[in-house]
Amino acid sequence: MVHEKIVVTGIGAMTPLGGDLDTTWSGLLAGRSGVTVLEDAWAADLPVRLAAPLPVDPAASLPRKESRRLDRCEQMAIVTAREAWAQAGRPEVDPQRLAVVIGTGYGGVASTLGQHRIVEAGNARKMSPHAVIMLMANGPAAWVSIDLGARAGARTPVSACASGAEAIAIGLEMIQHDLADVVVAGGVEAAIDNLPLAAFAQMRALSTRHDDPAAASRPFDADRDGFVLGEGAGIVVLERQSFAAARGARVHAVAAGAAVNSDALDIVTADPAGQSRAISTALARAGLAPTDIGLVHAHATSTPVGDPLEAEAIAQTIGTHPAVTATKSMTGHTLGAAGAIGAIATICALRDGAIPPVRNLDRLDPAIKLDVVTGTARHDTVHAAVANAFGFGGHNATLVFTAA
Repeated sequence: MVHEKIVVTGIGAMTPLGGDLDTTWSGLLAGRSGVTVLEDAWAADLPVRLAAPLPVDPAASLPRKESRRLDRCEQMAIVTAREAWAQAGRPEVDPQRLAVVIGTGYGGVASTLGQHRIVEAGNARKMSPHAVIMLMANGPAAWVSIDLGARAGARTPVSACASGAEAIAIGLEMIQHDLADVVVAGGVEAAIDNLPLAAFAQMRALSTRHDDPAAASRPFDADRDGFVLGEGAGIVVLERQSFAAARGARVHAVAAGAAVNSDALDIVTADPAGQSRAISTALARAGLAPTDIGLVHAHATSTPVGDPLEAEAIAQTIGTHPAVTATKSMTGHTLGAAGAIGAIATICALRDGAIPPVRNLDRLDPAIKLDVVTGTARHDTVHAAVANAFGFGGHNATLVFTAA
């Protein structure tokens, strides 16, 4: 075991608020919304046309020859990982000690559906020769490992909406167990297509506020009516503190602890007991008490059932004293990327002493007894924070970060 701090030295992001970290972070602090109504022809007949797409095309940042053989989620992973790697100072590390862990919920779903449409139209011979590698769920991790020359592993946790957070937890564990010195970890998702939208709509999981899309995602609000499907990527560079110090790297925050567990209860409905166990275990592994926590980035997707369950878990395990934020109010729910994007918002809040507000919180649900940040960003020095991510299937992941 490696008994030293593990630090975050690089951050990359592509979200509905911007194509890089700085634009995303400034958008979160300003309370901007990335939600819109889809006007594409393919979405015309869908029961729900609300979504939060990227405002930029990730393919534009890549050579055409390279981008054509990549699914959109793979493009996003490479662009975002390169941003994080550059911000970390492109550390010189033995390839055998460099690993990549990138989670996703659906992988190359756009390519899967697009290629299926070609086959259904009777044009099987016109399928892309890259179809197989474009639809693989492990594609983002594999491509990033090739791009960076990482040979200590290219792992892909697929745990629904907990995938990105679980990837960071695995990266932390790999360094703790001396399997790597540096790990590039996070999550990615590009699932805005007709089948996912129609499927979530059929579950009645999505908001239907087409008349006011910017107000559709409203975590903890008494009038919330479902989540908004978003897309995005969030990737961080983790490394041993001594390795970072030896090269004079800037440290954004300390990855202090993590926990991953499962409810084993229901495929959709969450169990606050499982969420509580994840939070408590992560705090214990970080060596922190609930009173040490000044900020919680809630999973809070804006669903009528899910938000109060998480609020209950937070109140029971940490208390009602920490500030609580929920950035899905601006980005929508980016599924497999959500946990990583939430972790990044948490890291930046610790680094900059600024907590993003929860947009659209006009009337706090009376069942939620938390100090939810609303209106404008709250400027406060926080020393320790928790970031939650929970997914269908009973997947729970909690990350704990402390100030550098």
